[in-house]
Amino acid sequence: MADQLLRATAADGGIRAVGVITTRLSEEARQRHRLSYVATAALGRTMAAGLLLASSMKRPEARVNIRIQGDGPLGGLLVDAGRDGSVRGYVRNPQVELPPNPQGKLDVGGAVGNQGYVYVIRDIGYGMPYSSTVELVSGEIGDDITHYLANSEQTPSALLLGVFVDKTGVAAAGGLLLQILPKAARDEALVTTLESRVAQLQGFTPLLRQGLSLTDIFTQLLGDLGLEIFPESQLLRFDCRCSFERVLGALKLLGEAELEDMIQQDNGAEATCEFCAEVYQADENHLRDLLTDLRSQNGADLPPGAYRRYAQP
Repeated sequence: MADQLLRATAADGGIRAVGVITTRLSEEARQRHRLSYVATAALGRTMAAGLLLASSMKRPEARVNIRIQGDGPLGGLLVDAGRDGSVRGYVRNPQVELPPNPQGKLDVGGAVGNQGYVYVIRDIGYGMPYSSTVELVSGEIGDDITHYLANSEQTPSALLLGVFVDKTGVAAAGGLLLQILPKAARDEALVTTLESRVAQLQGFTPLLRQGLSLTDIFTQLLGDLGLEIFPESQLLRFDCRCSFERVLGALKLLGEAELEDMIQQDNGAEATCEFCAEVYQADENHLRDLLTDLRSQNGADLPPGAYRRYAQP
């Protein structure tokens, strides 16, 4: 089943529903970053959450950044998701592994930690981005993003996120966001019905592993509540905007002295994009060209990327 996003409404537009399947892009992230089981689950859940949050934005270039910083051994993670269906992200300590929690599931909460913060930045495509910060609730990602929605956006929401990973890789991943809009929020019977149905679910990935599609899941939850499914689904993908040109821009910002040192000591430079783990090589000639530009243009500013610098072997 292709990675996709599907939208729907119910209760005469009083309920907004969005579902995502993110199995393939979660597996790509696992392979790129060589993630442990628990790191795969943490990053996969957060990527699904980012795509769900970005789905409500209007402009195609709009993006959502989610940074989760807890006191667990994972060391934090960062996800960047777009209204266009693209997403990328990384975990600070990708090899961390923990025993299963008492329920026999991957201990994402223990890896993330339950003391810390969730930082969400919404870039609507123009003007200043909107940022919000809330405290972590459990580190399980779903609880924490739900807490963010209730406190920062003041929207009653139910959020299900899941990643099922085994020794072969990610077998199922995705999420579901249900929101009760103001026109339906006063209908206590409707709210109670929706809460009861969501509570009866045993998670999101079990539904995918049963072979259910997003349409099937929407119908199961909302089929008798005036469900209207949008006719077109949106394809989703792991996609990074890094490039060799961005690497050169980042290197140029280091200044003449640092570039001279890299030429003399390392005969070049190597940079790794933290978001996608792509490795870029800049040889001595590239660095000398940057020096020439710096000296002739008096240090023109170029946009940096998120890169780590290493000496070439």
